[in-house]
Amino acid sequence: MPGFLEIDHVTMRFAANAPSVLDRVSLSIQEGEYVAVIGHSGCGKSTLLNIVAGLLRATEGGVILQGTEVNAPGPDRAVVFQNHSLLPWLTCRENVRLAVDQVFGKTKTRAERADWVDANLGLVRMMAAADKRPNEISGGMKQRIGIARALAMQPKVLLLDEPFGALDALTRAHLQDQVMEIHARLKTTVMMITHDVDEAVLLSDRIVMMTNGPEAQIGEVLEVDLPRPRERLTMAQNPRFLAARARVMEFLYARHRNPAQAA
Repeated sequence: MPGFLEIDHVTMRFAANAPSVLDRVSLSIQEGEYVAVIGHSGCGKSTLLNIVAGLLRATEGGVILQGTEVNAPGPDRAVVFQNHSLLPWLTCRENVRLAVDQVFGKTKTRAERADWVDANLGLVRMMAAADKRPNEISGGMKQRIGIARALAMQPKVLLLDEPFGALDALTRAHLQDQVMEIHARLKTTVMMITHDVDEAVLLSDRIVMMTNGPEAQIGEVLEVDLPRPRERLTMAQNPRFLAARARVMEFLYARHRNPAQAA
């Protein structure tokens, strides 16, 4: 059965005679699934996400979302980057409202849009800081606003490009827990790029492990057989969590030392 999101034999080169960054990458993601993509630096993880987002065009192959080819950015695919990319002269509420007005300006009234903005700020627990500007809040709070802005667009797919990578460990843990709660509530389809093995195992339904670049491919896809909801401290002692973590570490270590061994 075709997936909700189909990545079909995607190859990417940035110059005609250069080696490919990605080589014939294919992946099927089901609606409501949370998929993490992990691999060493330079394996094309973010390039793959940018192709799904429509920010890059694949050299060969393509992406199909719910039966429609992806060939440009669109509100059906909302991206949250490591850099929050909030407009500094706007308040938190205004940053979210900007996206809501662009997507729903013709379909919702002004009052409905205002209510929808506040509903999404509430979803990430940021109503108390709604009227503050980005320079008045912490890095973790900025990422919450970025997530609220993305969710407010009601995307078919939420694309997360290492969204917690620049945060301290405690803030990262809190945001991971919030993302798990939001995913459980909204059943949004999520594709996340990460370097963090524990994060990948804790959050995802499947982990896509990329081989080293150039000419990176999907080396292995691991099903994360853990019940939801997942409680962080309980998972740390769960044998299946530890086994999944060990498998990902083994793959990444083997790829780093000798890529052929992990084939």
